[in-house]
Amino acid sequence: MGDRLLGALALMMVLEGLLPFLRPGTWRALFERATRLSDGQIRFVGLSSLAIGLLLLLAWA
Repeated sequence: MGDRLLGALALMMVLEGLLPFLRPGTWRALFERATRLSDGQIRFVGLSSLAIGLLLLLAWA
């Protein structure tokens, strides 16, 4: 279980690092737009991401 968790964390870091490495200007613009979102919008994005991730984990397991 620990190996899979560590592997998942490593894959997440690789995927999150792709955009700032390949397109730093696009990443900066996206980050600036995200800072202008309200707390409710940020929570909705987080909740949506959590739900999709959990559904993918359940479908994969």
